[in-house]
Amino acid sequence: MNGRVPNDGGILYDGNETEDDDDLIEVSEGESPTPAVEWNENRSEMEGLKGAELIQAFVKLLPNGPGVYRMFNEAGDVLYVGKARSLKKRVSNYAQGRGHSNRIARMVRETANMEFVTTRTEIEALLLEANLIKRLRPRFNVLLRDDKSFPYILVTGDSRAPALYKHRGARSRKGDFFGPFASAGAVGRTINSLQRAFLLRTCTDSVFETRTRPCLLYQIKRCSAPCTGEISDQGYAELVQEAKDFLSGKSQAVKATIAAAMGEAAENLDFERAALYRDRLAALSHVQSHQGINPSGVEEADVFAIHHEGGVSCIQVFFFRTGQNWGNRAYFPKADPSLPTAEVLSQFLAQFYDDKPCPRQILLCEAVEEQELLGQALSEKSGYKVLIQVPQRGEKKDLVDHALANAREAHGRKLAETASQSRLLEGFSETFKLERTPRRIEIYDNSHIMGTNAVGGMVVAGPEGFVKGQYRKFNIKSTDITPGDDFGMMREVMTRRFSRLLKEEGKPDRSVETDDGAFPAWPDVILIDGGQGQMTAVRAILKELDVEDCVTAIGVAKGVDRDAGRERFFALGRDSFTLPPRDPVLYFIQRLRDEAHRFAIGSHRARRKKEMVKNPLDEIAGIGPTRKRALLTHFGTAKAVSRAGINDLMAVAGISETVARLVYEHFHDDAAK
Repeated sequence: MNGRVPNDGGILYDGNETEDDDDLIEVSEGESPTPAVEWNENRSEMEGLKGAELIQAFVKLLPNGPGVYRMFNEAGDVLYVGKARSLKKRVSNYAQGRGHSNRIARMVRETANMEFVTTRTEIEALLLEANLIKRLRPRFNVLLRDDKSFPYILVTGDSRAPALYKHRGARSRKGDFFGPFASAGAVGRTINSLQRAFLLRTCTDSVFETRTRPCLLYQIKRCSAPCTGEISDQGYAELVQEAKDFLSGKSQAVKATIAAAMGEAAENLDFERAALYRDRLAALSHVQSHQGINPSGVEEADVFAIHHEGGVSCIQVFFFRTGQNWGNRAYFPKADPSLPTAEVLSQFLAQFYDDKPCPRQILLCEAVEEQELLGQALSEKSGYKVLIQVPQRGEKKDLVDHALANAREAHGRKLAETASQSRLLEGFSETFKLERTPRRIEIYDNSHIMGTNAVGGMVVAGPEGFVKGQYRKFNIKSTDITPGDDFGMMREVMTRRFSRLLKEEGKPDRSVETDDGAFPAWPDVILIDGGQGQMTAVRAILKELDVEDCVTAIGVAKGVDRDAGRERFFALGRDSFTLPPRDPVLYFIQRLRDEAHRFAIGSHRARRKKEMVKNPLDEIAGIGPTRKRALLTHFGTAKAVSRAGINDLMAVAGISETVARLVYEHFHDDAAK
């Protein structure tokens, strides 16, 4: 048995004879790892063991120190990840076989191997456990399903005229970040109002640097046009500072300053300027009116409330920063229905803050397991004191109660939607005479204009509705397809989709009914937006890949005069048919098809927009924003640059003979030969 070193300096004990590089945890820079320990002399004791007997054999060799353990089934899939103050005592509980819930008993029976990581402290074990759960997604753990990063508002700091952007992901760019916001929509609405209030630019740096006259946003009073000098750098810097102050919680001071300026302009009979200040004040009031509750006594906090009923848990999260409410979001973690809410909430919190910045205060609706330990772990991770509280009275208690009421409402909506979706899937199965109710339906559509910027879109639906994290787009790459050939485009999409699925997941065994709670990778049904011709092309691809028995393909052709409600359906082994105009299954299929169409055309528009704003100078290596701006300022257009000779190019400031020759050869293929 081999020992391997984790990033915390502890020992990773592995029951396998070979090492899997994907499971290795690299040692962090500057740390002194504990030497690995080999257990080769103990391998014979564990061969052929499984379940409680295997766990008992491991217990004899475990230390009493803190660490993390992983349980595996015979296929090598991770069943569970846990942490312990004492690995020996914690793991021995599994081997006793007494007092286990059905969930734990089933997990123990399936355990065919275990791995262990010792850590220096229990805090390190808690942080490592959360990291491994998010990465490995074990079947028996509480799992945070929707783990998309939160959007922020970014005021850039690497330009003479800072811009206002929506930002998601690593906060590595120079500037000031404000948030998190609950959704991209909340950020978009706030930025729109901030544009009217502070007239900050939202254009890209490349557009800003090459602008020669004010854009439409300046005309409609959404930007002060620093690109063309319509406002001085000092005046623009004052607007930027006002925006930062407002987003930092100094909203009343900012509004007072603008109100005083409006009054002064009115006294001087400068009514046009006074009206501008009036509109800015109205925009600031609009921002605050959309923030709902704005507590005066809570500067920075996240508020969590959980409601469990009918086997489903809903956790509602509210974000408060700088005394302002930046929105809320509902989560539905995957957890065993028998788990108490305190345990679900505790595991949820550890995963939630694994890759997100933590506020200085966390308010909960109820005490969670190891609350003090969790606070210490988040404090150590954040570098400042993080206080976890369960308020009993006052304004903080009102916030928690409000979050709990929202959790109950979101929970009720989720149960209603899930029940409705289940009935629709059962009706879908009956309509198309399927052997089983589908758990994953993939819907495909293409979008293009005369064959240009062609994009294939795939949307996914399941028992809980659309699964947007599974959506995929396919940029049509084949040069052999005639522009506008929908059959050829669909053929390419199907080939790429199922070839990759075979490579990554292998061919599914449809003879075995499996439902381990995980969302399946293989579709039960694929819906194609098209008639018999499209279906012939799709089935040929499925047959060529030898997966025609794994997937049910159904075509949905538009009705006469393209009327909704008169769609014709094409399924293998039966004549084409229609459904009654008010059939719920028909409405369901229309909704699926419309979502695929929306996604495909949105992807096409994004690709087309990217092509439209593409500048030929962007393709030349060595031509950055400064040289690009100099060339466009001198010649006026990229087309004029392409016609210029080497001597003309050298006349531009900053363009050397080498660069001029590079630009010239890019536009003149003959010169490069």
